Amino acid sequence: MKKNATEKIIQVNNLVKFYGDKKIIDEINFHIRPNEFLTILGPSGCGKTTLLRMIGGFETPDGGDILFEGKSLVNVPANKRPINTVFQKYALFPHLNVYDNVAFGLKIQKKPKEEIENMVQEMLRMVNLQGHEQRDVNSLSGGEQQRVAIARALVNHPQVLLLDEPLGALDLKLRKNMQLELKKLQKKTGITFIYVTHDQEEAMTMSDTIIIMNHGRIQQIGSPVDIYNEPRNAFAADFIGESNILDSIMLKDCLVKIQGVDFKCVDKGFSENENVLTVIRPEDIEIVKPGDGLLDGVIESVTFLGMHYEILMKCGKIHWLIHTTREFFPDDEISIWVDPNNIHIMKKESDHEDI
Repeated sequence: MKKNATEKIIQVNNLVKFYGDKKIIDEINFHIRPNEFLTILGPSGCGKTTLLRMIGGFETPDGGDILFEGKSLVNVPANKRPINTVFQKYALFPHLNVYDNVAFGLKIQKKPKEEIENMVQEMLRMVNLQGHEQRDVNSLSGGEQQRVAIARALVNHPQVLLLDEPLGALDLKLRKNMQLELKKLQKKTGITFIYVTHDQEEAMTMSDTIIIMNHGRIQQIGSPVDIYNEPRNAFAADFIGESNILDSIMLKDCLVKIQGVDFKCVDKGFSENENVLTVIRPEDIEIVKPGDGLLDGVIESVTFLGMHYEILMKCGKIHWLIHTTREFFPDDEISIWVDPNNIHIMKKESDHEDI
């Protein structure tokens, strides 16, 4: 039976981790709900894999706590936690075939032979590898090896599955296919997935909730839609998708000055004449005739990206990034207009969020 969405299966409280004198994880707080697909997203070196390894029991925190259903995991060894991990390099046993790789944990637990057979076959069907039982794992493709690793992790029916950039070694087309398969698998099993990646599109495609990290701190937590449409700070806005991030002045509620021009917006609650950052997504900028918009400029470059053109427009000393399906050319004079609902105002000092 599916648990209440308000429950917390894992709670991370004031977690801290040092490597030498360097603080890798800086007092972060968040929780994970049962049956949730949560992605920890951030650039290399931000601490996301270290965080995952602490949840899995492969690293020990230097401060704070990790609770599983209200009980601390900090002193519980990895093999005693109701958590399994799929690593980027899969860590399959090269001397065992597909069947024995998946059955390995069950044999360690001394499960009856018939039960092992039934459980392994169920997992192989779930990951579409039935008929591959006797295959040498070294003869499998990257995608097949990844599915063996997932089947081996899932066969023990963990309550939580940790995945550390498991698609990183796959080619683009296979990676996209596996993203969809993983999401379907998570929904089918009802297992809580905690997924680590630096790939923004991957996080947006698969996740119920995304945690954006940088320099060991949480920048924002939210659904993919919320993070894309309402970034909390410049890092989150720039890391998820592309953005124009502009120094601006909030004149009053619903009115911001950008490059000396008043733009209507929908944001309120700022001080009058407060220095702020304005975020405008490139696809939210409309190109109109010179003089008909809010700002005039000259196109410096045009790049065709298949679904749209990427335009760089210079206006004074500022370059604006614009996405459009219409064709334009370098040196074209244009004007831009932005719907007030597509203008997002952020405080300059907001650089992280503790949840």
